[in-house]
Amino acid sequence: MHRLSRRSVNSLLRYGGHLRRDAVAAAAVSPNFNDSDVKRDASGRWYSVLAPASYSGPASTKPLKSVNMLPSGRRFESTVSDFQRPDAPVKKYEYQAEVSRLMDLIVNSLYSNKEVFLRELISNASDALDKLRFLSVTEPQLLEGAPELDIRIQTDQENGIITLTDSGIGMTHQELVDSLGTIAHSGTAKFLKALKDSKDAGTDSNLIGQFGVGFYSAFLVADKVVVSTKSPKSDKQYVWEGEANSSSYIVREETDPDKLIPRGTSIQLHLKRDEKHFAHPERIERLVKNYSQFVSFPIYTWQEKGYTKEVEVDENPTEAKKDGTDDGVEKKKKTKKVVEKYWDWDLTNETQPIWLRNPKEVTTEEYNEFYKKTFNEYLEPLASSHFTTEGEVEFRSILYVPAITPMDKGDIVNPKTKNIRLYVKRVFISDDFDGELFPRYLSFVKGVVDSNDLPLNVSREILQESRIVRIMRKRLVRKAFDMIQGISVSENREDYEKFWENFGKHLKLGCIEDRENHKRLGPLLRFFSSQSEEEMISLDEYVENMKPDQKDIYYIAADSVTSAKNTPFLERLYEKDLEVLFLVDPIDEVAVTNLKSYKEKNFVDISKEDLDIGDKNEEKEKEMKQEFGHICDWMKKRLGDKVASVQISNRLKTSPCVLVSGKFGWSANMERLMKSQTVGDTSSLDFMRSRRVFEINPEHPIIQTLSAACKSNGDDEEALRAIDLLYDTALISSGFTPESPSQLGGKIYEMMSMALSNKWSLPEQPAFNMHNSQPQEAEIVAEATEPQPTLEAEVVEPVETTASQK
Repeated sequence: MHRLSRRSVNSLLRYGGHLRRDAVAAAAVSPNFNDSDVKRDASGRWYSVLAPASYSGPASTKPLKSVNMLPSGRRFESTVSDFQRPDAPVKKYEYQAEVSRLMDLIVNSLYSNKEVFLRELISNASDALDKLRFLSVTEPQLLEGAPELDIRIQTDQENGIITLTDSGIGMTHQELVDSLGTIAHSGTAKFLKALKDSKDAGTDSNLIGQFGVGFYSAFLVADKVVVSTKSPKSDKQYVWEGEANSSSYIVREETDPDKLIPRGTSIQLHLKRDEKHFAHPERIERLVKNYSQFVSFPIYTWQEKGYTKEVEVDENPTEAKKDGTDDGVEKKKKTKKVVEKYWDWDLTNETQPIWLRNPKEVTTEEYNEFYKKTFNEYLEPLASSHFTTEGEVEFRSILYVPAITPMDKGDIVNPKTKNIRLYVKRVFISDDFDGELFPRYLSFVKGVVDSNDLPLNVSREILQESRIVRIMRKRLVRKAFDMIQGISVSENREDYEKFWENFGKHLKLGCIEDRENHKRLGPLLRFFSSQSEEEMISLDEYVENMKPDQKDIYYIAADSVTSAKNTPFLERLYEKDLEVLFLVDPIDEVAVTNLKSYKEKNFVDISKEDLDIGDKNEEKEKEMKQEFGHICDWMKKRLGDKVASVQISNRLKTSPCVLVSGKFGWSANMERLMKSQTVGDTSSLDFMRSRRVFEINPEHPIIQTLSAACKSNGDDEEALRAIDLLYDTALISSGFTPESPSQLGGKIYEMMSMALSNKWSLPEQPAFNMHNSQPQEAEIVAEATEPQPTLEAEVVEPVETTASQK
């Protein structure tokens, strides 16, 4: 037989949880059953504190239905009461604010999400329990009659009713009128003010906001609200009733003994027709777990449960005869398993807020388990940070760095990732932020933030203009950088490699958007280099490897490491053994350009003009300009507006020429990226593209040959075509895209033809007659296929020659 635990029996008797007739019988014979768990009135009749509204007879023997179990503070007696209730005096009150203004403020301004009504009501219930716990320290008699402090929520799905009951401090008649008569009043605010004035305020009295605005959120989903409350300071229980479309409310004394409660408050919401879906038990459970998971008091919801049991199956006599067993032999009875359904209270907020504990007492396994459960992750985080911030703003937080990026990878452009969950005194407020707590480049960071300083007297959602939130943002960003820095200096280098692979682009975006944190972002960046093509290095490692006389950090932007290491811009730097960073990601060049410098070392693009690699010789440059100045002018005249100027290069060693960008123009990589933009500005593209400088290597044989051609005959067509081909070739080798690839191909073919002409002489071939080719071929084939006559050998006898014949 199925046994019920002591907890289930208590729920059964105290909260109207009569599961089934056989369950009640099991509870009666259970050795764990204790009479002290059941309450008895003056007449000696058993009752439960919370019972069905429609119940007035003996104990039901039918299976329980959820619609009949509303914990509305009604008394459940085992015999029919013959008490006749007199009419209770009813007093009508007017709202201090206009009802139209009140409803408009509630529905259209304060709350954009209707489901927050449950969060607000639970927060009020937690407040009432917290206040009772605080006062009971000096007045322990307040806990008499109901020592348990909890919150219970029950739904009537059929009638669209939600009932939330707490065993808190309750309210007297005057407190009921004062607290629920105006939207601008807050009982908690007055309570804390009184405690502060009397210097009795303690750090543990975290009261969220008793009623006031929070209570009126009930009208988001309900058209009628009934509040029944009993204060231990009063002998009477009072009922407040209000409707959404009324400018007044009524308060009366509760005289029905079936509805009396020992202490606390019960709020009954009669849902609107369109909002009855909130009365589903699973929906209530989901809302509690989402918004009130970490409330410090237990929250129970009324849920359907089941257990498996075996029952005997009646055997057909015909089948028994077929089995051929003797009647005298006892046969094992057949059974089957069935699932028995019943309703009981279920603890919904089991997860504990570990951020309130001392970080030294929390293990790594507990942090990882909390991370997986809170954010529905299956992999352990790369790092976590648990800290408490004190001072001008106090809050607690736990931050995590995920192991991988989300599947959609849209976080880098979408700051609304719902990765940061904001709590106020353990009550969930929101995870829908647009950069208020974290900039979008750190949107991959996940965590919880719990603050006691946020202003909640008007709304729990409107936080954008809060000065406290801005201060929290700065400290959260700083802690996030400390956590990432910890990964980068970890002994396990693979951890940061994994982080950089997943979130490196986010940090590069930070270089563009957050100039205030450039000093924190710089040490975290990683790049390939000319001396480390397989493994990325940090900027600190680059600076350590710099030559003693090197002043700048050199870089080249390309689409791949292979393309970067084969560029002609590197020739002289390779010779001098200077390391160059390879920026192969599309965002790299923009990020480095915004970073500008690192540890007082400027970033220098080696594909730009006026490159200084520390070997300038003014006298030699002057001699070169005098010797090759004429060819520079000649080439500039031929190329025209294609280039801004033609100069002698100091970066080339083996290549004849290269095309560099102007000092303030786009590089070849940037020009390629800007062309790929669907909404790019073509006018700026044309202007920046015109800023190109054609640099020549005077030591290369091609340049020396063209120099001689310029001196002898500057108008020679072959020499001019050679300049055009040289420019087009420099476009490709420098990373640019030629304007007309087909024309470039034609020039290359022409040069190949000239180079290959008469290179190899071929033997003369017989003339080929197109008209007679087919008949000649036919004749040849016919001759080959005709049978040839057999030739007979003729024997010739030898003849002797005489001397005379000789």
